Amino acid sequence: MFGARFAARLAVVAVAVAAGAAAVATAPAAAATCNGYVGLTFDDGPTGSTSALLSVLRANGVRATMFNTGQNAQNNRSAAQAQVAAGMWVGNHSWNHAHLTTLSQAQMQSDLAQANSAIQSATGVRPQLFRPPYGETNGTLQSVASSLGLRQVIWDVDSQDWNGASTAQIVANAGRLQAGQVILMHDGPQATRDAIPQIMANLTSRNLCPGMLSPSTGRAVAPDGGGGTTPPPGGGSCTATAAYPNVWGDRYNTSVTVSGAGAWTVVVAVTAPQRIVTTWSGAASRDGSGTVLTMRSNGSGNTFGFTTMFNGNSGGRAQIRSCAAG
Repeated sequence: MFGARFAARLAVVAVAVAAGAAAVATAPAAAATCNGYVGLTFDDGPTGSTSALLSVLRANGVRATMFNTGQNAQNNRSAAQAQVAAGMWVGNHSWNHAHLTTLSQAQMQSDLAQANSAIQSATGVRPQLFRPPYGETNGTLQSVASSLGLRQVIWDVDSQDWNGASTAQIVANAGRLQAGQVILMHDGPQATRDAIPQIMANLTSRNLCPGMLSPSTGRAVAPDGGGGTTPPPGGGSCTATAAYPNVWGDRYNTSVTVSGAGAWTVVVAVTAPQRIVTTWSGAASRDGSGTVLTMRSNGSGNTFGFTTMFNGNSGGRAQIRSCAAG
């Protein structure tokens, strides 16, 4: 495990997350031309370094995927919540970074299920992505992951930050990224944090943008499932807060209030098989799956809402992905 190699002690990063609500404020970012998307991923969190990593990512307008171990999420709940509040996506990286291919099928099932539960408990988000520790996998492990609704994601480019790579080496490795590809990085190293501004400069020069990892293909795609930029185009920051005023047996309502901007674009997502079916008080567009909603202000005020069908997943709730002014 990377964390063990660096002997990092886990620490809780304070973040205020109101019970029953989730908020995210995006850093100011200029609109970018995105001819393709890449997946920036960070393994082995959350740790005592998570706060510093999130600060660098936000300062550079980056959204990334955090492959957390369940044990770390359980022991660092505030840090895990901070990842989601900062607009990051969270994935399953096993319970405690064991060599999973040495385990029985039942042990694999228990490990991934326990990690899923801990991550969802800490963040309110059920993981849809799974990265096997050390990249070690086999048919049994992939079958177990699929049975838990997890798409396995390895990587195309290894930053080598776990192996003591310098900032320059990490930047050079990231320079090989092509559209749709995924890079492996880690939560802890200072060299990785120092590399992020240079990585972003290189990507921008090639009209590539950080994107989300598709739960269907494991490849990097636009954050809203379409052709938008990261973050959505805007001239400033805003804050979107979600509440869940009505919950029925088969569906629930989400109410989102935006502050800090009169004109805004908010991206919200639910976890499949949930599906957004009705919206109000905004100009709405949805991706083909019905799980990602982009809502723009339309003069109806700064509060909008939508209805989501559970479709068998009654535990999940809608999550704010981003809020951009303009």
